[in-house]
Amino acid sequence: MSAINRSILWKLIITALVIIWAISAMVPFSDTPFETYIQTRATAHQDEFAKILKAAEARVDKAAAKGDKTKSPTLYIALRDYADAENVDLYKYFPDVNVSDILNLKKRNDILLKELYRQSKGMLKKGLDLQGGVSFTLEIDDANLDKDEQSRSGQLEDVLSVMNNRVNGLGVTEPTIRIMGSKAVEVQMPGVSLKDNPEAIEELSRPAKLEFRLVHRTARPSSAKPPLSEIPLGYEVMIMETERNGKLVEEPMYVKRIPEANGDIISRAYPTMEDANKFAVGMEFTSEGAKVFERITRTILEGDNRTGTKQPLAIVLDGRLMSAPNIISVIKDRGSITGNFTRREAIELANALNNPLAVGLKRTSLNEVGPSLADTARESSMIAAAIGCAATILFMIFIYRGMGLIAVISVLVNILIIVGVLASFKATMTLPGIAALVLTLGMAVDSNILVFERMREESRRGKNLWTSLSAGYERAFSAIVDANLTTLISAWALWAFGTGPLKGFGLTLGIGIFTTLFCCLILSRALLELCVKYNVIKKALERGIISGDANFPYLKYARASFAISWTIVILGVAVLIYRGDKTLSIDFTGGDIVSLSFNPEHKLPIEKITELSTSTSDEGIGEIQASYQTDLATRSERLVLQVESEKGQRVFDMLDQKFPEADLKLVSQQSIGAAVSSEITRDAFIAVALSLLLILIYVAFRFELSYGIGAIVATFHDVVITIGLYAIFGLFGIGTGQFSAPMVAAILMVMGYSINDKIVVFDRIREELKLKPTMTLREIINYSINKTMSRTILTSFSTFLAAAALFLFGTGIIVDFSLVFMLGIVAGTFSSIFIASPVFYWWNKGNRDRVEKEEPMPERPWE
Repeated sequence: MSAINRSILWKLIITALVIIWAISAMVPFSDTPFETYIQTRATAHQDEFAKILKAAEARVDKAAAKGDKTKSPTLYIALRDYADAENVDLYKYFPDVNVSDILNLKKRNDILLKELYRQSKGMLKKGLDLQGGVSFTLEIDDANLDKDEQSRSGQLEDVLSVMNNRVNGLGVTEPTIRIMGSKAVEVQMPGVSLKDNPEAIEELSRPAKLEFRLVHRTARPSSAKPPLSEIPLGYEVMIMETERNGKLVEEPMYVKRIPEANGDIISRAYPTMEDANKFAVGMEFTSEGAKVFERITRTILEGDNRTGTKQPLAIVLDGRLMSAPNIISVIKDRGSITGNFTRREAIELANALNNPLAVGLKRTSLNEVGPSLADTARESSMIAAAIGCAATILFMIFIYRGMGLIAVISVLVNILIIVGVLASFKATMTLPGIAALVLTLGMAVDSNILVFERMREESRRGKNLWTSLSAGYERAFSAIVDANLTTLISAWALWAFGTGPLKGFGLTLGIGIFTTLFCCLILSRALLELCVKYNVIKKALERGIISGDANFPYLKYARASFAISWTIVILGVAVLIYRGDKTLSIDFTGGDIVSLSFNPEHKLPIEKITELSTSTSDEGIGEIQASYQTDLATRSERLVLQVESEKGQRVFDMLDQKFPEADLKLVSQQSIGAAVSSEITRDAFIAVALSLLLILIYVAFRFELSYGIGAIVATFHDVVITIGLYAIFGLFGIGTGQFSAPMVAAILMVMGYSINDKIVVFDRIREELKLKPTMTLREIINYSINKTMSRTILTSFSTFLAAAALFLFGTGIIVDFSLVFMLGIVAGTFSSIFIASPVFYWWNKGNRDRVEKEEPMPERPWE
């Protein structure tokens, strides 16, 4: 086998393995209701288990009849509670689930049910907008509630921050978490129903109060409940579960009531493995915490040496004695918590310890939330996404024929891998997320277009197809890598310094960069080499949409273009100032939440309700977000509206007037906080500013400082002009002109697209500076823009096609999302030519010697 054949083969083998992994990561594709799944899942004693299941269902019915919101509201919880009450070992009916090593019956049943629940779920999870999910309210205990209003507000903000971190560690869950009223936080999580997520509620409301206490050095309780006279002063009896000779043993101990230290001394907690493959939670101490723990352990050791007896150090979590190890040596920097944890428990405990709650929480409501998008809206938006994909695919095939088909295959595989990776992270797919994938399809063809356009140039110079292919990849390689690495810097900044959805967007963007590089440099190249070798593709297309001899003087119009574009920026900023808070949706400003009862025979469609926010804009109704929620205890369904502040009564009156047959009744009304917290907004600005700074440093290092200045100025221009134009368009009824949570992702996508476009042009300028030593800097810039213009137009148009389809055929937030991106594409393309390059030119005062003095010129392997 020749070297060429081997090269093609290994690329195809690697690609096939990656595709197989991606598909396996997405299986099963959809959820199976827990009730249905568990009925068919039992592999032993099925008849006996059917009776247990029937008893659990009776518990659910009984709880519903009594209106009890806390006992057995779902089959999952009822089955767990029944097994605990009757000492039923559920492992008997599911012997293939590996929990036999867990000795505690209650714990074994809990872990088994959690595993069965996990198996019943599809790997691709849908968001609140597509499928609805779970909703519950966590209220601060009155005993812990601060009486001062300002301090109470601070308590709620702290709880909100902790909830965000606990629920959305990776940022891909897409929950809605906000303050409700004066002492509660509402959490909405994507999922089929709350019956499938009971453990999430328990983990969320867990305080994670960690204490390090001393165990009495000599005294031991005679029983679990000794007489009060036997208990040493200042101590209490606590029970520690420990494993001995394969059995679970409860060991009582006298533990000091006042702790030596608490969880404040921990800087980080993480799951780890101890001896005998047991899971534990590792701890790293703060600098001050290390001194405290060193003092505690040193004092214990000194007492051990003085008395000749060991004094254990008790680790108490939420009032439960987890372990009481003996101290062997002075401990300074780190330690661990043991307690017969499972892997999941170790992960959840570490998460809770990293985000401890300062106050106790109690659950006050438990609801099932319907999809926030109406059926017709979901269907039309999915059709729009399909049209966007088809438009991009047909365009690429029309322009590049066989090579275009290869690019399409590569990009579709790219999206498949992205979805597979996101599924492995248990990410949630929302409609804006699907729209972003469609736009990714448009953007991902850029790397292929870069190669194809380079191949076209080489073919015009008379090179054969195989040589054109090799040279095309070699000449496009630096532009592809630099463009993607600058975007990767933005992704890293968002992931490292962002919170909630920003972290998730950064993760998704970073995954997309790696998969794009893989598909372009491995898959596309392998398919191209295969087709060229076997004459499937016989020649590169020599004729492009821009003549190879084009020499338009772009810099001649730079000053006029600069003035016009920044005038639009100023106008857009003026519109934003004029509209004020009207440019921000409820996601940012908060508002009121209104709960209504209704006649089930005249249930109002969601789209009829949300239409009021546009059709009655002159009447001051404003934005309306509607969903149906079902109380799982009473099984009563409510229409829940989120409206602008102090407009709840007005919206109710209008609905009651327009839809009298619905027999609407106002059940409750209270204020809600912003779904996009001030912390997320602040972190967004920090992450974006940091990413721009790092991009400047990277471009200055890889190219030269003036390139970085041009790229940053142009990118800032693109973001600001896009926001301004979006606000202006909103005044004329094109889009809403309001910024909601998904719009943050749209703006970040514009920034990534913009940076990518600038790097491609700058890479060509850098190359031509070396290849054309007699040209002036002005001539080099004009020449480079002309040479990359075909690629610029093709990439912009393919991405614009996908966005335009979403805009024309989508609905709701998808229209705004795609409009922002369409404006960003136009702004990014314009600024690459008339902002970035002129700034680079003016910074160097038109002198190429200033560039070449500082610039490390790249060596090209083909030269």
